[in-house]
Amino acid sequence: MHAIPQRCAHRPLAGGLVVPYVTLIHDGHAAFGVLDADKTVTAFRQRLCQICEHPLDERCFLLVRPADVLKGCSPEPALHPECLPYTADHCPMLNGTATHYRRSPVLASHPAGRRCTDPSCPCPSRTADEGNAARSGSPADRYEAWMIHTRNYQVVSLPERPEVPSGISLNVPVLRRRVLRTATLTPDQQHLMDLFNSLMNGS
Repeated sequence: MHAIPQRCAHRPLAGGLVVPYVTLIHDGHAAFGVLDADKTVTAFRQRLCQICEHPLDERCFLLVRPADVLKGCSPEPALHPECLPYTADHCPMLNGTATHYRRSPVLASHPAGRRCTDPSCPCPSRTADEGNAARSGSPADRYEAWMIHTRNYQVVSLPERPEVPSGISLNVPVLRRRVLRTATLTPDQQHLMDLFNSLMNGS
C-alpha cells in the first residue's frame, strides 16, 4: 500500500483514509464515493486535483471507463501522478474490492453511511452522482488511468447545460495508459477499446 502523498498531508482523514477534495461532506461525515457537485465544478474550472485540491502540474491522470471513451470525456476531475497510486490502492471501485456499483446513492449522515432522512437538507442537490441510476447494481466497470499533458486539458459540457463543466475531453493525445482494474467487457465495449487501441498504435 502506498503511503499518504505529501500533497495530501493537509487533507482531513476519515477512518485513517484521506478525504478527497471532491468528496461530499454531509453532517460532518465524508460520503466516500459521492462527489460534491460544487467542488467538482470548481476542480474542473480551476484545474485542481480531485484528491489534494492543489493545481495540476505539467501532467495529470484521468480516470476512464469504456462508457467514458464512448462519450469522449472523463466525468471526474483529474489527479496528480503522485495522488493516483494512493487513490488506486484505497478506492474500492479502483482496487477491485467493490464488485458492483451501489444500488442507490449513499449520503452519509453518520459513519455507517445511512441515507439522509432530513427532507430540508440540501445534500441531494450538492451531489454530482447523476450516473448512479444507470449503473445501479450493475457489475463494476473496467477502469484505466490515462495520462495527458495539462496543456491539452479541455473541459466539456452537456449541450443542455453549456455553462456547467461535466467532464474532461478524452479526444486529446494520451501519453500513457494504466489499467487500474479489469472487468469483462461487453462485445460493444471490447470493439470500442480495440478501435481506440488500434488508433493509438497507428499514431
